[in-house]
Amino acid sequence: MLGSTVLFGLMAVTIRLASQSLHTFEVAFFRNFFGLIAALPLLLRHGPGLLATAHLPRYLVRCLVGICSMLCGFWAIGHLPLAQAVSLSYSTPLFVTIAAVLMLGEQVRARRWAAVVLGFVGVLVIVRPGSASFSTGSLVALAAAVLSGLVSILIKQLSRTEPADRIVLWTTLLWVPMSLVPALFVWQWPQGITWLWAISAGLLGTGGHMLWTRALKLGDVSALTPISFMQLPLVALFGWLLFDESLDRWTALGAGIIFAANAYIAHREATLARRAGTHAPVEAAKPGE
Repeated sequence: MLGSTVLFGLMAVTIRLASQSLHTFEVAFFRNFFGLIAALPLLLRHGPGLLATAHLPRYLVRCLVGICSMLCGFWAIGHLPLAQAVSLSYSTPLFVTIAAVLMLGEQVRARRWAAVVLGFVGVLVIVRPGSASFSTGSLVALAAAVLSGLVSILIKQLSRTEPADRIVLWTTLLWVPMSLVPALFVWQWPQGITWLWAISAGLLGTGGHMLWTRALKLGDVSALTPISFMQLPLVALFGWLLFDESLDRWTALGAGIIFAANAYIAHREATLARRAGTHAPVEAAKPGE
């Protein structure tokens, strides 16, 4: 998870660097194009049969929502201070909790709702509506978080019948043409070192996603969530070194509140999952076992 966090943080930095000379829509396309190249070994490993699916319409919906989230998120990284854009992205689990109730019928009790409310207090601390620092860019970053939360639910629904590698490969395959369409309206070829930033964004993003998936398979979400928060000081450091950005105290305070809410939600989900496993009926052993 720490490796995944570092790669995602560095991806945000390369997105900002590429956005200095390219429109963020183009940066999103190159991230997906080179990300697809990085994901192709999955196809070589499993063979063409990995693409066989009866749920292509669901993939299309999942990828359409996902590309809208990506475009909003990349725009926020390109136009907001890095630390603020990343901090607002941490509100995604709050929207996942709400979407799980509305779309999956999951039960969320008072303590988790209290954590969600606390998380939104953290969002308000960062955004500070009505203050001089409030900007529409903050709303774009929040839109990315809302859509990302919806994507998480759609992936959860797909994962009930689809293997993880198939989801990763179909997602990257569909994201390339979907992100190309808006990029064509603002197209200009990268020049010089911008190619390096564009390619790096794709490789870092795919690498981070693969490590993240592996981490969730090996460890508890409640233990891994605090590690992912290390992305904030990483991007804050690069924001200061490369872009002369300082970590605003309100951003730091709001991010800490959101982190506390997310950590509690992850802890409660892990506790309930272990409790459900403990109380699950034990299947009687068959003769000879």
